[in-house]
Amino acid sequence: MTADPLATNSSSTDAAHRPYREITDPHGRTYRVGETDRDILGHSRKLMVYLPWIAMMAISVFEYAYGSAEDTLSHAHGWTQSNTFWILSVWVFFQAGIAFPAGWLREKGVLTARKAMYIGSFMCLAGFLALSHLGNVWLAIVGFGVVGGIGAGLVYATCINMVGKWFPERRGARTGFVNGGFAYGSLPFIFIFNYGFDTANYHRVLDLIGCYIVIVVFGCAFFFKDPPKNWWPADIDPLTFSGDGKNAKALAKNPPAVRQYTPKEAIRTGMLPLMWLAIVMTAGVSIFGISFQVDYAKEVGFGPLVAASSMGVMAVINGIGRGVVGWLSDQWGRKQALVFVIVVLGLAQFGVIWAGDVRSEALFLFFAFLSGFGGGAFYPLFAALTPDYFGENYNASNYGLVYSGKLISGLFGGGLGSMVVAAWGYDGAYALAGGVSMVAALIALTLRQPGRTRVPQPAS
Repeated sequence: MTADPLATNSSSTDAAHRPYREITDPHGRTYRVGETDRDILGHSRKLMVYLPWIAMMAISVFEYAYGSAEDTLSHAHGWTQSNTFWILSVWVFFQAGIAFPAGWLREKGVLTARKAMYIGSFMCLAGFLALSHLGNVWLAIVGFGVVGGIGAGLVYATCINMVGKWFPERRGARTGFVNGGFAYGSLPFIFIFNYGFDTANYHRVLDLIGCYIVIVVFGCAFFFKDPPKNWWPADIDPLTFSGDGKNAKALAKNPPAVRQYTPKEAIRTGMLPLMWLAIVMTAGVSIFGISFQVDYAKEVGFGPLVAASSMGVMAVINGIGRGVVGWLSDQWGRKQALVFVIVVLGLAQFGVIWAGDVRSEALFLFFAFLSGFGGGAFYPLFAALTPDYFGENYNASNYGLVYSGKLISGLFGGGLGSMVVAAWGYDGAYALAGGVSMVAALIALTLRQPGRTRVPQPAS
């Protein structure tokens, strides 16, 4: 171990200077220790969990509730089912696509976390105003799909990276908790769109939703602040993992990256491309389920309550599952938890076929439960695995690259999914989705942390 002399925090935003040390581990990675979260923020870093969580719940209405609003939107604007589908597909494309450029701008100092949230909140408002007032489908695609997608993507990426930076020692549970808000936050809107949304009130409902998003996200953003580069919690020794027992155990299962990898270096390890491919396939299966579950329920003769409830169950379990699996990944190890989740997602697709074939509403809801669990829980695992493998300093860019796999998934899960449904029927489409998920699980099995040959054990 090498240690620099006491250095002085040069942050221009603080009135007082705080001493810190930079220490280096045997791999050459530098850790900045000595400053507490309260020294930097003026309050506990727990706020950097709760505020991102609230903001994620606010924007969840975009993806997880949109399918429940499609019928009313089609009647109100004279759109076809294909029109409404492509609006969401374009939204998914831009929501995922903005993650890397936004991360790159953040790490260059051009775009602060707070500014990204401010911009994102107003773009989200513009997206819902476009969906409400633009009857021309191409304008709606630009307004909701492009502008709204970029806005939601800025908020999503900023919130996820904020948690990863502030909790480098035990990020699984926190990342999962924050990510879960992106799913179950949509639950009230799913039922509003199914039972209280029609052509007489759609302007008012969509306008109010847009205003709700901008108020919540803007308010949360006011308190956002990144830690200094290489920052490490003062109460945990990054070299021996001694300190709090729970954190030491989590670090032993998920040791910190051996160094801070730039995006180019992360790609050259071969692990980032594998993670990207795995998320393409897994997110494609998840988006397929979100896009077609309600339609499939109606196709096999289940009532509207079951169809709506299945989507509500999927959203709730999708969100809760993210938090639970994030916590489990701190206990089991991130990779093991990821493989487990992807296998569950694949099995759920075959279960949906079985439930439809035997016309069992109870089985259908059960496998909607499993599909929701698997279809959301992998997101926080990839979000936590990325800084585990490549470090926190370039995490906004590195995770932006991994998450960009959802760009392809939006087409694979939705556009290609609709083509497969048309050609093979729902049974064939769900069987293909299950198979794709199993291949993704095999890819996840090949992941390993770059540069580390032995997993350290916690100090006794």
